[in-house]
Amino acid sequence: MTAITPAYWVPGREVLRRFRRPDSLAEGVQPCRVVRDDKGGLVLWLAPGTPVLRPVLADGRDIRDVPLSQRFDYYRHGRATRLDTWRGQGILGIAPPDVPWSVWLSWTEDWDFQGWYVNLEAVQERTSDESATEDHILDLIVAPDRTVVWKDEDELKAAVLGRRFADEKAEQIRADGRNAASVVAAWGSPFCDGWESWRPDPSWPVPAMPAELAAQADYR
Repeated sequence: MTAITPAYWVPGREVLRRFRRPDSLAEGVQPCRVVRDDKGGLVLWLAPGTPVLRPVLADGRDIRDVPLSQRFDYYRHGRATRLDTWRGQGILGIAPPDVPWSVWLSWTEDWDFQGWYVNLEAVQERTSDESATEDHILDLIVAPDRTVVWKDEDELKAAVLGRRFADEKAEQIRADGRNAASVVAAWGSPFCDGWESWRPDPSWPVPAMPAELAAQADYR
């Protein structure tokens, strides 16, 4: 059987990063710019000031405004989407191929490197103009000195109690986190690749949210 060559995106192209949700139609959408796309993975730049769609409660409040014990009670609180703006310096997102996590790099406004954020998620699926995944709640924070801190373990437990994830799925997510932590311990790619010194092309305009998606937002 002949292998199919992936349709890589050219650097500079605008694409969408979509966060699917198993519980409702409310999805997060981030217009991004391609930095690199090849067999080593997909690298996207989420620029400051970019319009984004983010899930909120049905009444427009932030999801974290309700107690953790109620956060996954979709029947009570529901979900909607808000058209918002990405604030801060921006995020460089790296999705290595065929792994259930991505790595996000962040900086201060003066370009002081803040560290790496390992987002545990489903292996990304691609269409002609977007990369889609499902967030798995649990994350790792990797400081510039390579210290690793686990984040949102309490939320993952609440997600199991709220029946968003089964116990077996939660255990797999924790295993994915341990695998990611082992890459950090070995200082493998993408952590060792020098992305903390990367800077965006100043000629790149801020990507736009497609009009049809902006029109679907429940709140603005």
